[in-house]
Amino acid sequence: MDYKVKFEGMRVMSLNNKVIVVTGASSGIGALAAQMLSAQGATVVLAARSGEKLKAVSSGMMGPSRILELNVGDDASVEAGFRQIYAEFGRVDCLVNNAGYGKFAYFDDMPLQEFDDMMNVNYMGMVRCTKAVLPHMKDARFGRIVNVASIAGKIGTSKSTSYTATKHAVIGFSSALRQEVREYGITVSTINPGPIDTPFFTLADPEGNYVNNVKWFMMKPERVAKAMVSAVQSGTTEINLPWIAGAGAKLYQMFPRLADRLSYRMLNKK
Repeated sequence: MDYKVKFEGMRVMSLNNKVIVVTGASSGIGALAAQMLSAQGATVVLAARSGEKLKAVSSGMMGPSRILELNVGDDASVEAGFRQIYAEFGRVDCLVNNAGYGKFAYFDDMPLQEFDDMMNVNYMGMVRCTKAVLPHMKDARFGRIVNVASIAGKIGTSKSTSYTATKHAVIGFSSALRQEVREYGITVSTINPGPIDTPFFTLADPEGNYVNNVKWFMMKPERVAKAMVSAVQSGTTEINLPWIAGAGAKLYQMFPRLADRLSYRMLNKK
């Protein structure tokens, strides 16, 4: 494969001429990451449901790109979309599973259908897309899969039972798949960000209460997009953002009862 070496000695894949599919690329961190990947020479396939939004993102790309109207929540849409990609390019070097959404409500108030819909998009959408590329990556004995999860997948908070469950599933899936594909030269990475200043909260928090409470803690989307690009290049196992959230997740795993007691007021801001 085509590699360049960073000064600290870590092997990093050159993105030049790599074919990279980014789902959820019509806005937010998906759009930014796609543009950053393009700037480094990748051929980027922008995948999302809204063709008009994808056209707007594509207009800012520095390198070659393709627009693919794709609904990760639908079997037929994913199958047809990836058939089209392989027919044109013959390969996918990296898949960035970024598509997803959230809604915040107390468990008692969240309809069962919302649990089903959110799991279908956030978790099963990733499974569908990974199913579409993995056999080809195995044949090539190379590939990078980057799954955008959330720090919520490690630390649960009130009013996010459905969303948190989907991100737990993404992290668990990624950890298990990583063990299965190591021998094929395929890496599986997870990106676990805390709150990001993106349109995600338009749906998740329409009244703006949570955003107002955690505004001081929210990250700029560029920071998370850069982490996504870094994972594509390096194949690193996991990136937790910001670092304090990653440290908190480790504390929670080691001392869950203590962490619950200490963090209750700080984390439950929804």
